[in-house]
Amino acid sequence: MESLTLNVRVDGNDKKNFEKFCNSVGINVSTAVNMFIKAVLREQRIPFEVKSNLSQDIVYEKLYEAEIEMQTNNKRYNLDEISSSLNNIIEGK
Repeated sequence: MESLTLNVRVDGNDKKNFEKFCNSVGINVSTAVNMFIKAVLREQRIPFEVKSNLSQDIVYEKLYEAEIEMQTNNKRYNLDEISSSLNNIIEGK
């Protein structure tokens, strides 16, 4: 199997600390990166959770806005309207 080089730019302090970590567990950086790549290919996903709180923050912001609107003009929404609005927010519409 052909072996190729992968160049990655990282923060200098992160690189130094990562090298220290790898040494502490008895591997080098190349082995650690290869372990990561193999895990991604085997599992067909990033082997740890990657998420943003952005969508959650948007939902909370919209719920707060709706609460203020309901307090100021006494408008009430039915379950279908609420469900539709939440789906639109989540889908980014």
